[in-house]
Order: sequence, then structure tokens, then C-alpha cells
Amino acid sequence: MAEGTSDDFRGLGWAHGCLTVQRLGAMLAPVTFLLPGGRQVSPMHIAPWADEPGGGDLPGILRRLRGEWPCVPFGYTVPADGFTPEWAAQIKPGAPDEAPHGHASNAEWEWTEVGPTEIRLGLDYPGSSLVARVERTVTPDPDAPAIDLTFQIAVREDCRLPIGLHPVFRLPSAVGGARLEPGAFSDGHTYPGTVEPEAPLFARDREFDSLTAVPGRDGGAIDASLLPLEADTEELLQLDGIDGTAALANEAEGYRVRLSWQKEHFPSLLLWYSNRGRQMAPWNGRHVAIGVEPICSPFGLGPATALSDNPIARSGVATAIAIRKDDPLVTRYRIAVEPL
Repeated sequence: MAEGTSDDFRGLGWAHGCLTVQRLGAMLAPVTFLLPGGRQVSPMHIAPWADEPGGGDLPGILRRLRGEWPCVPFGYTVPADGFTPEWAAQIKPGAPDEAPHGHASNAEWEWTEVGPTEIRLGLDYPGSSLVARVERTVTPDPDAPAIDLTFQIAVREDCRLPIGLHPVFRLPSAVGGARLEPGAFSDGHTYPGTVEPEAPLFARDREFDSLTAVPGRDGGAIDASLLPLEADTEELLQLDGIDGTAALANEAEGYRVRLSWQKEHFPSLLLWYSNRGRQMAPWNGRHVAIGVEPICSPFGLGPATALSDNPIARSGVATAIAIRKDDPLVTRYRIAVEPL
């Protein structure tokens, strides 16, 4: 059993499925959608250690890692060692109280309303934060196998912040059994450093225009659209100027999950390839999932770097969004499934 109390999870059922939200990180999963003909599919990922004892010792974001959740500020600071010179010059130190993917990803939210048609949660940030409060609403579509989500950010003073959404989808067991289908984008970028030193796959700091031909660390091109990958790896790719849509076609299981969002808030898509690449606990070489993450951020490289003159910001793609004290940011997005 997962460590927690009965108040840690709330659920809803509707004509086209059922869903669960947990207070920790306000994470959405498990979700089961009902397709025409009565077939049930569950596209959201749940980490294999989520129900194991001892999870209380992990950082909040990892403790019961699952599904989808919002992140503000998005990202976390890493050392500049190993990055290409152009990026290393812009990687700034993190704040002493920095939490990976922000306070909201690691804290217990409060239920503000749980009714028959939606779940609402809210979270006050520490007084030292520029962020004052975040709120989240999860609403099943009564007429479709889909969920509409709203995320609101209120700040204590006018500021710019990197923000992101963090959907993580389950993958079939067969190599290449699913296909990533991003919407139209202007530029693709490989990570300018090394995510996992023992399991690199893509060349550092290279551009590409199709997921089917991403430059490899050892030369050649890799089809990064077919998942899961054959190689054991932990990698990141960023698609800039994307049109606000992406999908994962799970061909092995006969369904497609679609994600749509407001591109004016999230001009980039971060793809997190977690493919048995991390060997340390709790990952233990067994974590297989794909993060399909709408962001306003440079690879999630921490708030200070997001505000710097980093190469993505220099190219004209925003890596932080302006939010005014008297005008909370409200963004809406949707997760939907359909048969193949």
C-alpha cells in the first residue's frame, strides 16, 4: 500500500472514465478512460516504487511520482560542468531553498472543493517566495474520454518565472510499441550537457527538425519518436516554437492520448526520456516512461538560468513568463484519448 492517509487521495468517476488526484504535488493518476465499445485504457504513468515501503525518505516529488502535475518555478539547478561553453556561461547558481520543479511539486496541497464534477486544490507558498499561491482544477469532460485542467499562479510582486506542466505517460513493454507525435515546431534541440553520465544517447547541443532523426552521441541519427527506446538511457530534448499540441500513439495497446495547451504560455515542449538509464535508488534501472512537458524554460535548468541570456532565450523563444501581482496567470490544458 502507498504510504498516506485516506485524505491524501480523492477520485471522480464519470461516463467516460475515472480518475484519482493525490494531495502530494496535486498529481493526477491513476486515470482510466473508457473508449467506445467498453475498452479501458490507462495512459498515465505511476513510478514502480510508488507503493514500496520507505518512500517517506525520498524528496516529495519522487515519493509517489505519477501522472501529471504543474510546476512553478519549473526546473532545478545543475552544475555547469560538462555543458557546452555557450551554455556553461549562462548556468547560474540556484537559490538556497530551491526545490526541484518548485514548492508545488513537493508539497501537500489542500482540497478546496471536491464535488461530483470536479476536484479543486490550492497551495500557499512560503513567505520568502515570489509565488503567493497556486490553484488547480481537474474537470472530466462529461461528453468525452477527456480531462480539462486549469492552473492559476498568483505572485507577491511583478516577476518573471519559468513554468511548466509535467505529464508523464506510461509506455508499452515492447520496444517501439508507441510513437510520439508532436505538433508542428520550429526548432528541436538536444540537451547541452549530459543528463545521466552512465547512459547518454543524444549528441550534446545539436539542432534537429524531426524526432525521427535526432543526432546521436556516437554519430548517426536516432529515431526518438519510437518508444520505449532500445537503449538504456536518461535524456532530454526540447522542441521550441511548438503549436500547443502533442500526442502519444500507443500502437501496441490501440489508443492515442492527446495533450493540448496554450502555446502563448508554454512555447516549448520538453521530452523526458526515462528509459532504464538511472541505476541509483529508487530508479534501480527499472523506470520506463516518457515525460511530455509543455514549458516556458530552457531544459528545466533552474530559475536563475531561465532568467539569464541563455541560448534559447537569445533565439527569441521565451524561457520565463511575466506575471503581474494584480493579475494572476490562468492557463488551461486538456488530456484526451481516442482509439487508433
